[in-house]
Amino acid sequence: MTLDKIDKRILQEVQRNGAITNLDLADKVGLSPSPCTRRVKQLEDAGIIEKQVTVLNPSRLGLKLTALIQISMDRHTPDRFEEFEKHISRYPEVIECSLITGQSADYLLKVVVPDMEYYQEFLLNKITRIKGVSDVHSSFIMRRVVDTTELPLNHLHF
Repeated sequence: MTLDKIDKRILQEVQRNGAITNLDLADKVGLSPSPCTRRVKQLEDAGIIEKQVTVLNPSRLGLKLTALIQISMDRHTPDRFEEFEKHISRYPEVIECSLITGQSADYLLKVVVPDMEYYQEFLLNKITRIKGVSDVHSSFIMRRVVDTTELPLNHLHF
């Protein structure tokens, strides 16, 4: 799919507010409602818009601690990685899990929990019990300086 300026504006607006009505979106991007609906549908069908979600405030839900956990595996085999990924996907506390390079770790997890006691329990009774986990390094987010779900679109030139 070839994008144009209107598509870019649609993407910017829906990233800022996924609950925007089609009427308001059409008004903001300079289209009438029917063509706007068609454009959004095309962006969805092309896989550019993957899904729409509601972003919750973790602190207001009592989830006050965010940890970044680097995980090293004992062996670098497809079976070992597959087993780890199967287990880690079951834990709702893990909101991101990435296989990484350039570090001594194999995985980087982002985990959200209520407090340090919960984190300790989670780490000792879940993460370290996954077969193949050989090393764990935890860092804790003190303050979010930039916290967005919006992707930059300034590289798109028309």
